[in-house]
Amino acid sequence: MTSRILVLGAAGRFGFVAAGAFRDAGWMVSSLVRPGTGKRAPHGTEIIEAQALDHEAVARVAEGADVVLHALNPAITAWSTQAMPLAYSAVTAAEAAGATLIFPGNVYNYGSPMPAVIDETTPMRATSYKGRLRIAIEDRLQEAAEERGVRTIVLRAGDFFGAGHGSWLDLVIAKDITRLRLTYPGPLDIVHSWAYVPDLAATMVKLAAVRDTFKPFEAFGFPGHAVTGEEFTRALARAVRNRLRVKRMSWWLIHALSPFVPLPKELSELHYLWKEPHRIDGSKLKAAIGEIPHTPLDLAAARAIQDLAIDI
Repeated sequence: MTSRILVLGAAGRFGFVAAGAFRDAGWMVSSLVRPGTGKRAPHGTEIIEAQALDHEAVARVAEGADVVLHALNPAITAWSTQAMPLAYSAVTAAEAAGATLIFPGNVYNYGSPMPAVIDETTPMRATSYKGRLRIAIEDRLQEAAEERGVRTIVLRAGDFFGAGHGSWLDLVIAKDITRLRLTYPGPLDIVHSWAYVPDLAATMVKLAAVRDTFKPFEAFGFPGHAVTGEEFTRALARAVRNRLRVKRMSWWLIHALSPFVPLPKELSELHYLWKEPHRIDGSKLKAAIGEIPHTPLDLAAARAIQDLAIDI
């Protein structure tokens, strides 16, 4: 019998790729998108236009789903008002359907000083607002799992890259690549954790296939690409077959504006992620699913640049 997944936010970058990965794996996929954005949903999926913050509407369309994927991501300046309500919407949908909820976690939960290696037992001591909000969301997910039986899987990953726009890669690092220049947000000798989006989506498909073997609430770390800034920028240079000049991003203006402007405030709080080395341990994940999907860095970098449709 074919399983069904409801992807909340299927017109977004990660949701789009995840919906496509489940479709290609033989799942029936329902893609929930905002009204008027149905054309941006993946082909070959059932397209549902609804407001994600309408909990009752989302619960109705979740009927018959075996898995609900929370791929909703509010604008960085709307996190304080939308992140928790969107999480509640995902929980409501999964609970109504009796489905497993999958949630993409990140490393904001761990503040400064940043742990050099993060696994499922690492204490969460957030030092940013977004980190504390992330912890609160995961606490609510765990409560729903352990108290109301909403089976939940958290897959924690580093910064996204690949599959389009909307990440540090295109917004900062490669924004001037047509001028043969890269701008890196931190020291080039510091290890930073990255998640190539297609690999992360493929990993979720594998986790969903064995979901019934897990406890009501399970968290896994996705190792992705833990590389230095030098390794990452060199991979980008090889992708375009060019020598690229790399400069350090200047944080002083962002810090100066942070008390007054929402976006710089959010970015400034996460500055430490670029100057403190960290990687995610994937041992528990590998034990659960076997081989973890992993595209070699050079190939992932080349595809990520292609996805940006940059002519160099």
